[in-house]
Amino acid sequence: MDRMPEPRDHRAPTRQGRRRRWTVVGGVAVLAGLAAGLLAPGAPPPSTTSPPASAATVAPPSGALAVQEAYIGALRAATPSVVEIATTDGLGSGVVYDTKGDVVTNAHVVGSSTRFTVQLANGRQVAASLVGVFAPDDLAVIRLANPAGTRPATFADSTKLRAGDLTLAIGSPLGLAGSVTDGIVSSTGRAVSEGNGVVLPDTIQTSAAINPGNSGGALVDLSGRVIGIPTLAATSQSSGTQAAGIGFAIPSNTVRLIVPQLIGRGKVTSAGRAALGITGAGVTSSDGSPLGVYVSSVAPGGPAAKAGIVQGDVIVSVAGHPATSFTELAAVLATLEPGATVTVKLLASTGAARSVAVVLGDLAGA
Repeated sequence: MDRMPEPRDHRAPTRQGRRRRWTVVGGVAVLAGLAAGLLAPGAPPPSTTSPPASAATVAPPSGALAVQEAYIGALRAATPSVVEIATTDGLGSGVVYDTKGDVVTNAHVVGSSTRFTVQLANGRQVAASLVGVFAPDDLAVIRLANPAGTRPATFADSTKLRAGDLTLAIGSPLGLAGSVTDGIVSSTGRAVSEGNGVVLPDTIQTSAAINPGNSGGALVDLSGRVIGIPTLAATSQSSGTQAAGIGFAIPSNTVRLIVPQLIGRGKVTSAGRAALGITGAGVTSSDGSPLGVYVSSVAPGGPAAKAGIVQGDVIVSVAGHPATSFTELAAVLATLEPGATVTVKLLASTGAARSVAVVLGDLAGA
């Protein structure tokens, strides 16, 4: 998956624009020469026949006009809430969350930075500072030093989304602030790996183009309400290039759960996501095939510790689903709920197989 912050050294493609302008100017010069009678010697005189009448314009269907007006209305409602965020490493996007100047964006947009320059929709630049980060959901909050002139976005209930709903992605791809792409909700409830063991559960898949710099911006419905925060685009495993028309956004309901905790406490204490309370890494068998997840450490008093899982164990499966890598384990946990009791199959350091029942904890506290 491609993450979407945009490098700061982007240069706008101006060369093609120059060629087009010279072509037009050249065309004007030729037309002007003809109009002035600058013909080659011996050339036949210009025709005096009147040009054919222009074809009558065709009015677009009323339904198409209604959709167009809905697009325009949604953009007018949502665009003032979308900002551009500059860090020392690159550019990303953000969405104004409240009247205090809190802005939600992606954790990978802020990176290790704590100070930012934010360009508002009206072009004004404002300093901002970090409020909090929750990397497991790739969300972060920064706060504007002067929120005057900002408009908080309206966040929709993402559980109401249907495949086929029209969407608009607003952000600063390639540093082009306020850019818009359109598409549909392709699917909901996707569990998507960002790498490094981070799996985003329940994401929104959209066909609206998610380009570098769109990360942290707004995916909105035709009422201008935010339904998700664009975070990454799919890449082809064979070529490594970005796959067109496959992007993912963190659902608005996740934002509404996580962001108030970051604003109020600077951290998340309830993520609504299941966890075992371990750290680990994938291991292979003697023939090189994936075996499971080696338990590097166990959180004292956490779900795994209470179930008797110890350092050196290898987790083979959880709730009947294979866990051959840490990413695969995280993807399985993303489909489960805190408080659920599941069977975890293990290989002890001696090679003996065993199973334990684990009451899953919350990712924020496990």
